[in-house]
Parts: sequence; structure tokens; C-alpha cells
Amino acid sequence: MIAREWKARCPVAKKDGFIAYLYETGIKDTSATEGFKGAQIFTREVDELTFEVTLITYWPTRESIVAFAGQDIEIAKLYPEDDKYELDPDTFVRHYEVIENHWV
Repeated sequence: MIAREWKARCPVAKKDGFIAYLYETGIKDTSATEGFKGAQIFTREVDELTFEVTLITYWPTRESIVAFAGQDIEIAKLYPEDDKYELDPDTFVRHYEVIENHWV
């Protein structure tokens, strides 16, 4: 299994709106893609004005990621209204081989 990690920063004041938007874009698109195995969203406050969001999606193979991201799977898939949330997105993603996935 492969974990695909993407990060972005956003003003704290826009956090709730951006998380809802993330569900309507990234989560909706990934979950509709054949091979998608799941997702996790993490947030943390960077400082009083900024929060960071990390989206990790799970895929069985690199080929399944191509169906979502296109041929260059290292480039982040961004959306037209990202600017509305004053998003400072990473334009790249990282991929990890999942060695252990154990939930209690």
C-alpha cells in the first residue's frame, strides 16, 4: 500500500471553510477514484494566525494514483477556489510505502 501526503497552510479564520471545501474537492475526487483505500486529515496550529492541514490518502499501487493525479504523481492536484481560502499549498506530494497499518 502507498500513502500519499499533501500539506498546506491557511489562515485560522478560514479553517472550517477550508476543511469543508477539502471534503468537497480532494476527498470527493479521491474517494471516487478506483483503487482509493482511504484518507486521513490532520490539522495543527502553526501560530495564532495560521494552521496547517495534512491530507494522507491510501492507494494499492502507484498506477492507481495515476488515475487520480495524472502521469506525474509527484505534483499536487490543486483546485480553482483554493485562493478563496488564502491557501499556501505545497505544490508537490510525498509518497510512502506503508509497512504497517494496524488499528486497535
